[in-house]
Amino acid sequence: MAKHLETQAEWEQTMAAKAMTLIRSQLYLDLRYLNAALGALAPTPMETLPTLATDGARLCYPPAWVLRIYRTNRAYLSRAYLHSLFHCIFRHPWLRAGRDTGLWNLASDIAAEYVLDHLGIPSLSRPVGWLRQQTYQKLRDTGILMAASPICRILTGYDAATLQKLQREFYCDSHRLWPADPQSPAAQMMGRQWEQLGRETQLSMQQAGRQAGESAGAQALQAQVEAAHSRRLYKDFLRRFAVLREEPRLDLDEFDLGYYTYGLSTYGNMPLIEPLESRESKKIRDFVIVLDTSESTAGELVKSFLKETFSLLKTGDSFFSHCNVLVMQCDDAVRDVSVLTDLEALDRYAAALQLVGGGGTDFRPAFERIEELRRDGTLRDLQGVLYFTDGKGIYPAKRPAYEVAFLFLENGTLPPEVPPWAMRLVLSPDEFLSAPAPQTALPDIDWQEYAAEDLPEL
Repeated sequence: MAKHLETQAEWEQTMAAKAMTLIRSQLYLDLRYLNAALGALAPTPMETLPTLATDGARLCYPPAWVLRIYRTNRAYLSRAYLHSLFHCIFRHPWLRAGRDTGLWNLASDIAAEYVLDHLGIPSLSRPVGWLRQQTYQKLRDTGILMAASPICRILTGYDAATLQKLQREFYCDSHRLWPADPQSPAAQMMGRQWEQLGRETQLSMQQAGRQAGESAGAQALQAQVEAAHSRRLYKDFLRRFAVLREEPRLDLDEFDLGYYTYGLSTYGNMPLIEPLESRESKKIRDFVIVLDTSESTAGELVKSFLKETFSLLKTGDSFFSHCNVLVMQCDDAVRDVSVLTDLEALDRYAAALQLVGGGGTDFRPAFERIEELRRDGTLRDLQGVLYFTDGKGIYPAKRPAYEVAFLFLENGTLPPEVPPWAMRLVLSPDEFLSAPAPQTALPDIDWQEYAAEDLPEL
C-alpha cells in the first residue's frame, strides 16, 4: 500500500497544533493558578483568521501564522495566547452590552495587556514602550481600576487620532468571534461558565499564596476578575428572586386532548384525563426595593434604575396575580414607604417618583422597617430585598431571613465589601441609558503589515 504523503496544509496543521500544545504546556508551568481556565479553551485551526481569536469555547488560530510566529518570536505567541484567555476570564465578550463596540474592544485589549505587562513572568516579559507607559500612567492617575469598563469610560474623551494609535499599540487578537449579541441566551450561558472559571482562578491564586500575588500584574488580575464577577446583566440577576409557587392556570401541555375527548364520547360525561387546573411557576410574590437617597446616590440614575427595574419585572409574566412590591426610600432613616400591588401601580409610581432624603447612609432602619412589615402581615411571603446604594453605610449585624442584594453603580473602582450573608452586584450606568451607545469607527488592523513592521521582539 502506498504511503500517504502529507500536503503542505496538512503538515502546517499538524505542526501548528504541536506548537499550540507546547505553548499551553509552558503556560501551565508558569501560571499554575490558570490551569482550569487554560483547559477550557480548545485550540482549533481556522485558516480564515489573521491571528488568534476566541469565542469562549475555542481558541482559534491560523496554522501558517502560528508556525511563522513560533519560529521567529515564540514569546509573543505565548502572550497572544494569554491575551485571548484574559478576555474570557475578565468576561470581555459578554459585558459589552450597551457600550460603544470600538471603544470596548480597545479598552479590553488595554486591560489584558496591562496585566501581561505587569505579571513579572520572564517568559512573557517584553519592553514596555513609551506610548504604553504614558497610557498606563494617565489611566492610573484618574484613580480608576485598570479594567475594561472604567477604561472604556475614560477613552470616550480621547480624540480619533489618539484612539487609532492606541488601537495599533495594543492590538493582539481578533474579536470577530465574540458574540454579536452579548445578551442572547447562548452568549449569557457561556458568560456564566467563564464567571465560574474566574472564581476558580481567584481561589487558585489565593491558595498559591504570596508567589501568585507578588507582582502588580497578579494583583491587577485578581482585581479585574473580582470586578468582572461583580458585573452581571441586571435582568438575569432579577431571576434569582423568583419563587416557585402553584397558581391557578390551565396547563394544556400536561394532558392529551385525544384521550380527553375519547373518554367523553365513550363514557358520556367522564373524561379519561382531567386537565390540570394549576401549574408551578417561578414568579415574584413579595419583593422590596430600597433606594439609598443619601446625598451621594440621589439623582436621575436612581430614578432610571427604578424605572428599569419595573420594566424588567413586568416583562416575561414575572408576577403572580396578587403580589406586593414595596419601594422604600432611606438614607439614615426611612423617609418613604410605598406598597404597589399591581402592574399599573408600578407605572404610576415611576411616573410620579420624587426622591426624599439627602442625609447620611445607614442600612439598619430599612431592615428594621421590613421586619415590622413582615410581622404585621404586609409582607407575608418576602422573597428578597434589592438595596440600591453606594455601599458606604452601616450594615445590620444579623443575617435576615430572606435574600438581600446590594446593588452598586460602577464608578471605576472596586465596589465596597458587603456582609457574608449578602449578595453584591455592580451595575453599569449604561444599562439604564435609553439611547443606544454611539459607535466609534476604528479602522481594522492590517495584520500582515502590522506583523511585518511592528511585531515586538521579546
